[in-house]
Amino acid sequence: MEKIDTIEKLEAIYGEMNPRSVAKEADHLIPEYAAFIERSPFCMLATVGPEGLDVSPRGDPPGFVRIQDPKTLLLPDRRGNNRVDSLRNIVRDPRVSVIFLIPGIGEAMRINGTAELIVDQALFDSFAIDGKLPRSIARISVQTVYFQCQKALARSRLWFADSHAAREDVPTAGQMLQALITSEPFDGDEYDRGYPDHMKNTIY
Repeated sequence: MEKIDTIEKLEAIYGEMNPRSVAKEADHLIPEYAAFIERSPFCMLATVGPEGLDVSPRGDPPGFVRIQDPKTLLLPDRRGNNRVDSLRNIVRDPRVSVIFLIPGIGEAMRINGTAELIVDQALFDSFAIDGKLPRSIARISVQTVYFQCQKALARSRLWFADSHAAREDVPTAGQMLQALITSEPFDGDEYDRGYPDHMKNTIY
């Protein structure tokens, strides 16, 4: 077993980059890249902080990440578990990476840049859903943006119904919590039964 511990060793194995993989990187949102983001209902936000790395899902109706200009995105923070891991990281280290997905589409879009958290009532009002406002907005400054090809999603068959897992084959949220919560009585089955109503009441 040999460890790859230098760039030279890595490049000796993988060779040179495909020129097209370099050409597709931009330092701003070209109209085609902007159109992709405007249609995306889901992204993953990666951040880094003193405690380590974090990747967090974000989702809303398509266009929920607003394009302020070709170098700036606005990402509202919706109600969650109040750990605010991503937000804690951004306050202390502005580096972020975001991957956007569109159901049924093979390509993904990746943006690297920096972010800052802002509080602005007029912006909050413009992001309202069901009368509920975000509590902060991440303003993301784009440094690099490019699309990633279909291979990963094709190999995973992510958008194909025959690749969907049966509910009984995957531990539920209640089962996972019951395995972790040992300091107090906890009924995982009851948690799962009540979760649909909880989701309905707290999604925004």
